[in-house]
Parts: sequence; C-alpha cells; structure tokens
Amino acid sequence: MVSFAGRHGFLGRVGQLVLLVAAVALMAGCVSRPKHPPAPRVAATSDYQYIIGPGDAVNVIVWRNADLTTTVPVRPDGRITVPLVEDLVAIGKTPYALARDMEKALGKYIRDPVVTVIVTAFVGPFSEQIRVVGEAARPQALPYRQDMTMLDVMIAVGGITDFADGNSATLVRAAEGGKLYTVRLEDLLRRGDIGANVDVKPGDVLVIPQSWF
Repeated sequence: MVSFAGRHGFLGRVGQLVLLVAAVALMAGCVSRPKHPPAPRVAATSDYQYIIGPGDAVNVIVWRNADLTTTVPVRPDGRITVPLVEDLVAIGKTPYALARDMEKALGKYIRDPVVTVIVTAFVGPFSEQIRVVGEAARPQALPYRQDMTMLDVMIAVGGITDFADGNSATLVRAAEGGKLYTVRLEDLLRRGDIGANVDVKPGDVLVIPQSWF
C-alpha cells in the first residue's frame, strides 16, 4: 500500500511534469504561430526619390567646363569636395538638389554654371537601407531600390539558413514608426509561394529567427 505521503510526492511529480509539457507546448505554439499581422503585399510608392548617402559615388558634370567635371565619393561625414568647392554637404539630398547647391557654390567663380549630378555607385543613407539580421545566409545592409520586394532582398542575402524559422520572420517598418509585420520566408523560398512575396520600404529591418526544431 502506498502511503499518503508517497502518493502526495508522486502526484506532485506528475503535476510538475504536466506543467512542463504544457509549457513546452505553449512555447512551441508561440514559435509556430505568427505574432504580428502579415506584411502588406503592396507598399512601394511611385514618388520615391533616391537620397544620396555616405559611400555613394557622384559624377558632377559642369556644362562647358570640362576641367570642373569630376567623379567623387561621398565621404563618411556626408560631404564631397570638387574643384573650386570644398566640403559641400551631399548626404540627405537628391541628385537634383545637390546639383542646384553646386550651381550656387560655383556661381561665385564662373558665370551661370549648369550642373548635372549623376549617382554612379549606390549605398544610400543608413536610414533608408534594408537591414537583414539573424538566420540569413549573408546578413547585411542593402541599398533600397524602387519597387524592391522581399524576394529581391532574399536573393541579395543568399536566402535563409537550414536553421531558420522562415515563416516566423519579422519585418520592422521604420516608415510606420517601427510597426511589426510577419513575413513567410519559408513559403516564399522553399515552397515557391509567390503570394508570400511583399514589397519592402526604405528603412525596413528583417529579423529572421532560429527554429527551435
């Protein structure tokens, strides 16, 4: 016959085991169940304009002044130096806006300058880069391009690792105050579900968690 104390100890151990199994099941459910609303498929806007960032290369063309025409990098401090003009701020401007500022600066030295600025190497400002962290094959920051989609991002980073929980990936949308969305990378990349492809926006951060199983 089992004593009351023995039965009490046995039932206590059973209760602990039941609680442990329930906790594991709950965690598994949390991992597999999306935590956030799905990302909207369409997010790109037609009025997007490229913003110059540090690390870009810009070709400054001064009409009828070949000696002032040059290609220069945008320094880490966001400025450029060209003939006759030193330390002109380029970061945060469109090529059109930078050309107009260049004309004002050159106007002190030549009459009615006409300037065209062409970006020849693209990095973009940090605030507009697409960042991919976690279980990507090559986590990195990417320059945003008009009409860029999640599939474009995945191709650039080499897809996801074998340890990724792709369907629980989270998209942090800076343009919407850090709103969180769920994206289905597993369905997109390994099941060919094009319906899982979504637009990305400047400043998006993609977090790919590791699978528990």
